[in-house]
Amino acid sequence: MHKGIRMKTAVKLLATFIFASTLLPGCSTPPVSKSADLLYAEGEASFKDGKYEDAIAKWKKVKETFQSPELSTKAELNIADAYFLNKDFIEAAVGYEDFRKLHPKHPQVDFALYRQGLSYFNQIHSIDTDQTPVKNTVTTFDLYLKLYPSGPQMAEVRGKYRECRDKQLQYEIYVGRFYLKSDAYKAAIARFEYALKEFTDLTRHDESLYYLGLAYLEDGQKEKGRATLDRLTREFPGSQYVADATKARDSSF
Repeated sequence: MHKGIRMKTAVKLLATFIFASTLLPGCSTPPVSKSADLLYAEGEASFKDGKYEDAIAKWKKVKETFQSPELSTKAELNIADAYFLNKDFIEAAVGYEDFRKLHPKHPQVDFALYRQGLSYFNQIHSIDTDQTPVKNTVTTFDLYLKLYPSGPQMAEVRGKYRECRDKQLQYEIYVGRFYLKSDAYKAAIARFEYALKEFTDLTRHDESLYYLGLAYLEDGQKEKGRATLDRLTREFPGSQYVADATKARDSSF
């Protein structure tokens, strides 16, 4: 009887030892950490293959190693580039802005500012949607124009800056027309007056003058309305709004 008990106990101990031994290698041997150089190189390989999410993951690990400030700086800009090329423009804009704040004297800080503006630009949709991306693009590209007047991206920045300013003007006219249709004439007048005052460097003044004239007339400001419509026909004789402006003015007497 005692011999059988001792045999069972020995078997249990042996089984426990075997089970424990299978766990020991994983517990006693820590995983080998890759060097920052290797992680960076792996990120580059993924980036070249268009595997941007994998590249981002690798470059984030480069930063986490704290082994090389130089590689970490490169990784930060590369991460923003990977987000940009992956069309994750919100994350890209944040990445470029963070890079600029952390490395204001880096030789590629002008490129980061350019790409930040482009990230906002690529978030723009129609003029009847959220205008935050338009506003952010204008602010960012305006800063680029001031800081880097001879920058390599100057021509593109200037063109997109003007395009976004025109979108802002279109938005003011769009909202003004909405107020005009809603019989909120004073609110409409404020929008059209603002459009004429703040966007003197752009076109569409004939359109702004036409709707401003109509808003004055509807608001009971007949003299201002006729004067505004007269200005339209005088300054923009070839405008598509001249015929309607003349008709509206004549019918106001």
